[in-house]
Amino acid sequence: MGVVSAHPPTGETPPRDGTLPAEAFEGLGERPFGVYVHVPFCATRCGYCDFNTYTADELDGGGGSTGGWLRALRRELQLGARVLGGEAAPRAGTVFVGGGTPSLLGGEGLAEVLEAVRDSFGLAPGAEVTTEANPESTSPELFERIRRAGYTRVSLGMQSAAEHVLRVLDRRHTPGRAVAAAGEARTAGFDHVSLDLIYGTPGESTRDLRTTLDAVLEAGVDHVSAYSLIVEEGTALARRVRKGELPEPDEDVLAEDYELIDGTLSEAGFRWYEVSNWAARPEGRCEHNLGYWRGGDWWGAGPGAHSHVGGVRWWNLKYPARYAAALDEGISPAAGREVLTCEDRRIERIMLELRLDSGLPVDVLDSTGLSEARRAVEDGLLRQDALRAGRCVLTDRGRLLADGVVRRLIG
Repeated sequence: MGVVSAHPPTGETPPRDGTLPAEAFEGLGERPFGVYVHVPFCATRCGYCDFNTYTADELDGGGGSTGGWLRALRRELQLGARVLGGEAAPRAGTVFVGGGTPSLLGGEGLAEVLEAVRDSFGLAPGAEVTTEANPESTSPELFERIRRAGYTRVSLGMQSAAEHVLRVLDRRHTPGRAVAAAGEARTAGFDHVSLDLIYGTPGESTRDLRTTLDAVLEAGVDHVSAYSLIVEEGTALARRVRKGELPEPDEDVLAEDYELIDGTLSEAGFRWYEVSNWAARPEGRCEHNLGYWRGGDWWGAGPGAHSHVGGVRWWNLKYPARYAAALDEGISPAAGREVLTCEDRRIERIMLELRLDSGLPVDVLDSTGLSEARRAVEDGLLRQDALRAGRCVLTDRGRLLADGVVRRLIG
């Protein structure tokens, strides 16, 4: 969930000082509050990726250097704390450092990022602190340093254990490196380690996916995220598909892959809690991402990062040098924002909460949506027992068709 698209929406021009409408502060501190930090740096660009990331030869110093980015990040976090009330601002119950490749900052750089969050918003007692990491840019020393700094969770981009699949995805690590990195993180004292998978890559066989899942279980992690490959416009992968070099992912194969992933993980003791996420035990769930899905508040800091507080959503300037220049001038780096209507927020609740194992309260639906929910039960997409208890909860088949169920309930 800690990703930033290279294609933000359009919206109104935000105020230069970053102030929010008064209604955004209603209930602030009562909802979950987190901080997302976007690290825009990557050693190389993966062919499928359309996130707001940059390699070294695409940057020109200033905000494009790690030092310049960190100075700008500190300024934005301080601005955020002021906007949300100074001493009265909520402390971060969760922190998620994503990218990009946060592990390129090294242990000291990641420690400085967390220090910047502490110095601005502060951390709530027992805060969950996650960083994403690419296996090839980690080491036992990195894990030991960030554990001492206060990180509590690591999310490793494994994607696959098949070498030819990693090549199609332009991933640089060797097939066994993610499992080794997970072991190093656990040795360093991390109880919560996640492996992120991509399935449906052209050329990936059922045998390849089984090999990947065997490696995941061997790693002894307590969390797995698995996302189907999406061919995003403007990416190198999309160009290869358009030229006929690679086939489009097949929807039927994707459904079979998902069933294999879910069945294998469930048999091993994992439980799904969001359509694409499984945890070995309740405390292994990613609380930061649950904050997104449950409509919480978060301040997104860094180039292109998105934020949401009390029904107001905004997004930052994408290019690191422009982001840093705005903060150097003492102004907000926000590029645009939108104030969500009550109907916008209702629709987003349907889109997000239905993906959770706890489901969606029936009273969020309008009369048309409620009728569709009853039909979805008849179609085997929603659980009948849950609907009788006042909630819409996806069945196993419903999870395969979750986007379609959402469209039906929205009307």
